[in-house]
Amino acid sequence: MAIERKFVNDGYVKASMNEYFAEQLSRAGYGGMELNRTPMGTQIIIYSEKPGMVIGKAGKVIRKLTRDVATKYNLENPQIDAQEVKKPELNAQMMASRLAASIERGWYFRKAGHNTLRAIMNAGALGCEVVISGKLTGARSRVEKFVDGYIKHSGNPVEHVVDEGFAVAIKKLGTLGCKVRIIQPGVVLPDSYRVKETGELVEPVEKPAEKPVEEPAEAPKKEGAAKPRPAAAPAEPVEEAEVAEPEEAEEEPQAETAEEEEVEVIQVEGSEELRRQVNGVWQHKHEGYDYWHPMARVHKEAKE
Repeated sequence: MAIERKFVNDGYVKASMNEYFAEQLSRAGYGGMELNRTPMGTQIIIYSEKPGMVIGKAGKVIRKLTRDVATKYNLENPQIDAQEVKKPELNAQMMASRLAASIERGWYFRKAGHNTLRAIMNAGALGCEVVISGKLTGARSRVEKFVDGYIKHSGNPVEHVVDEGFAVAIKKLGTLGCKVRIIQPGVVLPDSYRVKETGELVEPVEKPAEKPVEEPAEAPKKEGAAKPRPAAAPAEPVEEAEVAEPEEAEEEPQAETAEEEEVEVIQVEGSEELRRQVNGVWQHKHEGYDYWHPMARVHKEAKE
């Protein structure tokens, strides 16, 4: 049972220390604490609306708190750090203390509860619950609840998602308990879901297949390609050009005569006009002319 007693003792030390800080730092806007045990000692983080009042002049207040914690709770090398709360409206302990203070000043409990609830929801909280219990308006005690938004009451998310604070308001008829529970903004709850928006289906456009790029074929080397010659003999290429020209000129009439031999020539009766068909086109040659031309060509009228 030693390990169970250790856990119970740790829980008692943390709860008792929280009450001690709330009593000593009520004017500084106490907003809770964190207790972390390390091999180097015990680290205590105090969240406050006014961290300057937690430290005190020249660190006088924080040194007193350190000595009291080490003596009262038998902690080894306690180190206290004060941090400022940027949004007090989202801190449950601070809002519970404000609610209790407003009731002690004489505010009607329903007005104080609605104002606290509205301030928390305007800060962006997902949900909030304010509970005031005690002798509110009569000889018998009763409970009033103010709820807005989404709040969890049971299960594992309550320990990790819901922030809870408690404060006591002392009045002539008796004491009133003020409890505030807040779900912080941006928290993902286990039962939350999001519906995806369905859009129109877009058919994929098929891209044309890219043709493989063929490498250019190398030009065949000519037989008898002339080797580079020295600049001292420029006359040789000129002689080759002069010899090549008449050979080509002689080949042309041979080709024409060959074509003429293959084409059948027809003479028109009653005139000296000659006709022939070359590649599907009819041509004719007039009297006194030596060239052929298509018959479809428009002829000029002879001048009188």
